Amino acid sequence: MEELKSYLNIAPEIMHAKQMGLPIVALESTVITHGLPWPENYQLALEMEEVIRQEGAVPATIALMQGKIHVGLDKEQLEYLAQNKSARKISLRDFGIALAGNLDGGTTVAATMFAAEKAGIKVFATGGIGGVHRQSTFDISADLPQLSRCPVVVVCAGAKSILDLEATLEFLETWGVPVIGYQTDSFPAFFATNSGLAVDTRAESAEEVAEIACAHWGVGLKSGLLVANPAPAESALNYDDIEETIQKALQEASSEGIKGNKITPYLLSKISQLSDGDSMKVNLALLLNNAKLAANIAQHLVDKPENVFSL
Repeated sequence: MEELKSYLNIAPEIMHAKQMGLPIVALESTVITHGLPWPENYQLALEMEEVIRQEGAVPATIALMQGKIHVGLDKEQLEYLAQNKSARKISLRDFGIALAGNLDGGTTVAATMFAAEKAGIKVFATGGIGGVHRQSTFDISADLPQLSRCPVVVVCAGAKSILDLEATLEFLETWGVPVIGYQTDSFPAFFATNSGLAVDTRAESAEEVAEIACAHWGVGLKSGLLVANPAPAESALNYDDIEETIQKALQEASSEGIKGNKITPYLLSKISQLSDGDSMKVNLALLLNNAKLAANIAQHLVDKPENVFSL
């Protein structure tokens, strides 16, 4: 962490949790800056943190503010971020630009993993990871290579279903990232619980996930582990129905010339519109569900031998 000393700001609550050996769960902030409008984004941020606290862990929302990487935000900072319309979307390539320019920004999955590792946090909850895009197998999210080199447990509802899920899983296999299905044998399709694609193994409990993580890191492997936690059944959508909606959204994106890092937020917004808001309801439900599971995994990891994490 020495190389980040002048840029990293760890909140007092997170420092205290680390000193006391308490479980900590990292949270991304692009869902706040680029995922939802005000005030829904602020309310979600508070709810995710509260779910983690209810499970006995400490939430650490990560974001960039005024030239610092903040690990852990208070309510005032969350509110500021949620209302900041000029916040930049921060992936790995953006750190130097944003820090040198004293910019504010919401961290993506890749950027949040990077900051969490530097802060010594081993568990991270998000909605869905990025992956290989359907339109081009050369359009690959920075989330995937970061998973291959960052020893953090990432709890998600699979990759966003607007992506090529099969190609995404192939990438993860090639780069040695274990995909663990939480109480499922199938890789979730974000809005739907079952993509028809298999995970590497199934875990029935948070403790079992923690044991796999410790064994993985204990032999010297340094990749992350992806925990695929299906959206709650009561809110999940039918796979065929949502796939039809995704295809319509992709066609509209193509006709409007939407490309690059604008494609994902465009598609998610368009899918919400086409599904009459049903997809957004699933998104919110799975975010809270993932935060709860991540807190339980973090609880079990703090009881493991310290040398497991000395990579």
